[in-house]
Amino acid sequence: MPHAAETHQPSKGELRRILIAICTTQIVSWGVLYYAFPVMLDAITADTGWSATSASAAFSTGLIVSALIGVPTGWLLERYGPRVVMTAGSALAAPCAVLIALAPNIAVFTIGWLLAGLAMAATLYTAAFTAITSWFGAQRLRGITMVTLVGGLSSTVFAPITSFLMDHLTWRETFLVLAGVLAVITIPTHWFGLALPWRPVTRHSSQVDVRSVVRTVRFGGFALGMAVMIFCGFAAAMLIVALSIERGYSRTFGAVLLGLVGVGLVIGRGSYVRLAGRLPVRTRIPVVYICTITAIVLLAVVSGPVGLLAVIATLLGMTRGAGTLLQASFVADMWGTERYGALNGIFSAPMTIGMALAPFGGTAIAEAVGGYSQMMLVLAGIGVITLVAMMLLARGMTEHSSVTSSPG
Repeated sequence: MPHAAETHQPSKGELRRILIAICTTQIVSWGVLYYAFPVMLDAITADTGWSATSASAAFSTGLIVSALIGVPTGWLLERYGPRVVMTAGSALAAPCAVLIALAPNIAVFTIGWLLAGLAMAATLYTAAFTAITSWFGAQRLRGITMVTLVGGLSSTVFAPITSFLMDHLTWRETFLVLAGVLAVITIPTHWFGLALPWRPVTRHSSQVDVRSVVRTVRFGGFALGMAVMIFCGFAAAMLIVALSIERGYSRTFGAVLLGLVGVGLVIGRGSYVRLAGRLPVRTRIPVVYICTITAIVLLAVVSGPVGLLAVIATLLGMTRGAGTLLQASFVADMWGTERYGALNGIFSAPMTIGMALAPFGGTAIAEAVGGYSQMMLVLAGIGVITLVAMMLLARGMTEHSSVTSSPG
């Protein structure tokens, strides 16, 4: 039975079409389902009277659902292919966004995000990486890098757009507009852009024992460690608007900083390709995460001038961008591509939970320690402890023999 990477050998034209389709939908899906929320948060709380913690908890609930659903979604992707799964996710995402926009109370608001979590599992990076890894084969890092490079622009594009819309519309009207954009762009793009043959992969047709891999200490340890680092990095980025407002800057300035995090994502992901070609995984881990911790500390202690804050926000984005590729390629680097969909669905679940808890957890930490600057220091401390644990786990680690780290 062919490996998943050998499901179909697309032509160069087909590979180009896949990349264009997935890159387009990742920008829109991330922009509407993730990056619009932190820009809207202060307006949501001011309009509804809900606390920032309650609203963030609703958002986080959706992300937690996407993590839990991500595991069976990985199996569905292997069985039915990205076209069916990602189109269905897009078709579900749009009405969920409408429900969130029209929610009369925090309970309905939470239900809307909970249902949106189902859509996120089928449309965001985990699903996209399965498609790229399978269709691109040995050139997967090139494809994943391109998707994450373009996808990293989602905050750069949608944070300012959301802020602009809110200058003229209410937050509810703004989210309705974004829901329409999501439906019009992502549904047809997934259906027509991913219309390629797909050879189903099942547990009976594969030589890789998913359960045996998942039960190893290294698999679980790195999944947990990277989840904690994602929590720290996402909390720092997602609450950069709140940090800016706390320091006396405008919401618009905070949105600009969040947009610069997106610029940094692109730079970091572009740089990671060279890093992957020169360093083994066990060396890339400390390089990426030491930079993440450093950026978070700088956010905690530097309050100006604005140019320096812009540089720090960009640095944070660079470390997060490199981290995304480190996590996306880790499963294939360590255990091969044959059961990437199932293994990555499980491996990514705690990371998605870490991302889900970031806005709520970061806000809760800030309220507990007395501010967002203090919260950043707490996040940095957590990151240091986690990195030490991962480096102990990395001793003696070897990569899968079929890994191709070059961009192809």
